[in-house]
Amino acid sequence: MEIKELMKKATMFHGHICPGIAIGVLVAKYALEHGFEHSPDEELVAVVETDNCSVDALQVLLGTTYGKGNLIHKDYGKSNYNIYSRKNQKGVRLALKKSILNNNKLSRDEKIQKFLGLKPEDVFEIRNIEYDPPMMAHIEESVLCEICGELTMDSRMMNYQNKNMCIPCYKEFKK
Repeated sequence: MEIKELMKKATMFHGHICPGIAIGVLVAKYALEHGFEHSPDEELVAVVETDNCSVDALQVLLGTTYGKGNLIHKDYGKSNYNIYSRKNQKGVRLALKKSILNNNKLSRDEKIQKFLGLKPEDVFEIRNIEYDPPMMAHIEESVLCEICGELTMDSRMMNYQNKNMCIPCYKEFKK
């Protein structure tokens, strides 16, 4: 798929065009061109170290989503992306090169055009990584919090003073 088509699809999903979407499009473009196929279920897993706009491009272009459990966010504040293919049992890491953002005098539009004019290899440090994806998503039962009465995933319940409670109630109870 051409970069313009990928940008159009990602921008429609995200809601606006921005440098972050361009970065995510380049991650997805690299993955799609190197044997990482769009994921209807959990065949592909993205472990991202950022929560910026780029992640939306991965969701729509690679099929990695929070809801399916094949998009994992690690809150490190880094534009790094680990992509795993369960089908091909391989992994790749793309880390934004520090040199790519050296010219902060570029306008928003100039940054977008700069990114889209480059190959992913020019923008990221890319290396194969050990095939070690997170486990498949696990569907859990929901149980009632004894304090607020709201349904909560069983694994997120806290037991405090012989009461099963959700995390917000636990935090409030502990004050």
